[in-house]
Amino acid sequence: MSQKYSHFINGTWSEPASGEYFASTNPANLEHLYDVARGGERDVHKAVTAAREAFRSNAWANMSQTKRGKLLRKLGDLITENAEELARSESLDNGKLLREMRGQLASLPDYLYYYAGLADKIQGSQIPTNDLAILNYTQREPLGVVAAITPWNSPLTLTTSKLAPALAAGNTVVIKPSEYTSRTILRFAELASEAGFPDGVVNVVTGYGHEAGNALTEHRDIAKISFTGSTTTGAMIAQKASARFIGTTLELGGKSPNIIFDDANVSNAAMGVIAGIFAAAGQTCIAGSRVFAHRSIYDELLERVSERAQSIKMGDPMDDATELGPLAFDKQLEKVQHYVKLGVSEGATIYSGGDDADVDLPGYFYSPTVLTDVNNDMSVVREEIFGPVAAVMPFDTEDEVVGLANDTEYGLAAGVWTQNLARAHRMSRRLEAGTIWVNTYRAMSPMSPRQGFKNSGVGIEHGLESINEYTKLKSVWINTSEAEVGDPFVMRG
Repeated sequence: MSQKYSHFINGTWSEPASGEYFASTNPANLEHLYDVARGGERDVHKAVTAAREAFRSNAWANMSQTKRGKLLRKLGDLITENAEELARSESLDNGKLLREMRGQLASLPDYLYYYAGLADKIQGSQIPTNDLAILNYTQREPLGVVAAITPWNSPLTLTTSKLAPALAAGNTVVIKPSEYTSRTILRFAELASEAGFPDGVVNVVTGYGHEAGNALTEHRDIAKISFTGSTTTGAMIAQKASARFIGTTLELGGKSPNIIFDDANVSNAAMGVIAGIFAAAGQTCIAGSRVFAHRSIYDELLERVSERAQSIKMGDPMDDATELGPLAFDKQLEKVQHYVKLGVSEGATIYSGGDDADVDLPGYFYSPTVLTDVNNDMSVVREEIFGPVAAVMPFDTEDEVVGLANDTEYGLAAGVWTQNLARAHRMSRRLEAGTIWVNTYRAMSPMSPRQGFKNSGVGIEHGLESINEYTKLKSVWINTSEAEVGDPFVMRG
């Protein structure tokens, strides 16, 4: 008999108001994994109410910043203790390689430790005034209840990037995970309770976006919405938030360029292209899905990338020998299939891949695909596919490739491969993206801020700057003089 998971609200398990549950399926073998609560407006209201009361409670509101940091550190320790369980659970849920998830879980506590250290360094400043008797200072205060809506491709990592700074700043949180990957987030909330966070500080309501997610974004007691997902959904959330004058942090889609110049180490660049688009089956917002190779090394790069793509071992993500797992669910596979067919109809050539992978499993597998004969007018180049599909294009000059790379509605990340130091700095300045990698790809750290440009989002995640996303700034004016206050309507010389 499969497991059944309810919501996690106010420190305990809470059955859905409707009594309904839905199934989660292993994308590799299509086996039933577990059932999870189908949340709705009543469940969301219960969770937000618990979070609001916890925010106002003495147990949380009067907790010192240092103590909040200690709780985050304890949560990080518990993640380490339960890393294997969490890695296996997430791999079964979304099809990511178990060995990749083990790597993510090994580094995940660092995010919690980083914000644990920042918790008691959130501070204001004294402002100079023209009247020495007037003391003016600022202080940063928590916002209230934060709604964290997280995706299926990296549930624990992307939830932690929101939860850690929000809690460090003193907020409470209601998480709505993707309906495809709920289990690890529920376990995460359970570990937060075990770490000592007061009841109601961390809550999870599971369910579908149009039900639980919609109710959460529209709840009157939500002070901020932090969302990672598609640009279309992010735009709808932004409209709802702006109508209530609350803040958002939105990490949205990407169509990132990976640019290889003629002086690059082509072998290294080819591995960077492979990592940029085929890691995690291309299901990452920072995927380097547009590959621009200088014409002089275009053929060599194309051959290297295609040869390695065809040798990638696909199969069971729980097997350490597997290099590429399945797509996360059926509609994602259908989306990738649609875009490759659309690309061919628009004139693209399938250089390698381009079909469902020959794997001895019934899951949602798609072969690593390289498309050539593409240009910036094609759908496969302009629109986010979120799958293992690379569009490879030649270029001749630096100015040309800058124009091509920036000719997109997105601006999340970009890669540059060159041995020319001056060019590396020039390109980093000229490319319209929030993260620029030079001679590497997908490097990241909790200490380094990440922001999307253009339609790739608003707000900052990671780093010192992200703390400000979860605080409000208050200016305080104090008259320290004990002199009699004069009548404001009597003119004085």
